[in-house]
Amino acid sequence: MHLDKIDRKLLDLVQDNFPLIPEPYRKLGEIIGVSENEVLARLKRMRDEGVIRRLGAMFESRKLGYSGTLCAMQVEPDRVDEVAAVINSFSGVTHNYLREHQINMWFTVLAGSKDELSEILGLIRERTGIGEIMDLPAEEVFKVRVNFSL
Repeated sequence: MHLDKIDRKLLDLVQDNFPLIPEPYRKLGEIIGVSENEVLARLKRMRDEGVIRRLGAMFESRKLGYSGTLCAMQVEPDRVDEVAAVINSFSGVTHNYLREHQINMWFTVLAGSKDELSEILGLIRERTGIGEIMDLPAEEVFKVRVNFSL
């Protein structure tokens, strides 16, 4: 997909200077010299094309009382899509990816409490039939902020 100067400026703005006001897309349009509708159309096109995966706020989940963990499990190659669909059906799953290793499926889960997190992992075990899930909660939290200057 070709990104023109307006697309690039828009991507720079939404990464670091998204306006926290009632009409943010109108404000973004004013900044870059296009209409609110054009901003929305460009963002939709970039999302549809896979340039943007997600547009939303990031929160300090622990400060809001949430519990999260990194998980890993061994999934047979012929079951990867099936197991991934089960895992991804939970709204608290924020990442799910494959690695080239015997323990090949890694995912993160965020829940409202430790009990809810345990319940989700239990349901994943039950629905996939895979009893062993490595549960690797963070001992220290490192937040890496990455902006891609365009």
